[in-house]
Amino acid sequence: MTEIRTPRLLLRRWLDDDLAPMADINADPRVMRWVDDGSVRDLDHTAEAIEQWEEEWDEEGFGLFAVELLGSGELAGFTGLSVPEFLPEVLPAVAISWRLGSQFWGQGYASEAAHATLEFALQDRGIDRVISINRMGDDASENVIRKLGMVPQQETVHPVYGYPLRVHSIDLTEFQA
Repeated sequence: MTEIRTPRLLLRRWLDDDLAPMADINADPRVMRWVDDGSVRDLDHTAEAIEQWEEEWDEEGFGLFAVELLGSGELAGFTGLSVPEFLPEVLPAVAISWRLGSQFWGQGYASEAAHATLEFALQDRGIDRVISINRMGDDASENVIRKLGMVPQQETVHPVYGYPLRVHSIDLTEFQA
């Protein structure tokens, strides 16, 4: 089982007990504001998503980690790697992303988890380049992306929803562990 420990977090595969807290995160309009069309997700959609994330682990050897707080055992959300098939113009690529419950914002958890995930991608999985795709205006995500050392690569629009996106990238030669 793939796990990563940081000073405050455990990044791990998904457990049955993660469904309800992840569904709560997905049901928060503040969390979902920058995701797809901004719609909240219900328990069934979250269950399907977790199943897909686990399948990606099995197929690709990477995926989205459940992010657990070491101190309390609470599920904070996810961070991880995926193939951004929704944006064919950047393929082939592996993208890093994250989604944390709003009660966990502003504490450095997203940066801590994303940095560990980026190190995992570049050093453990041998991926030579990682991108991040964010919706323009999502300043919190942009801040995490900058902290990772990623640089803007291109601007485009979401092929379904039509809003502007910025693609950032970093490769192994640029990464500071």
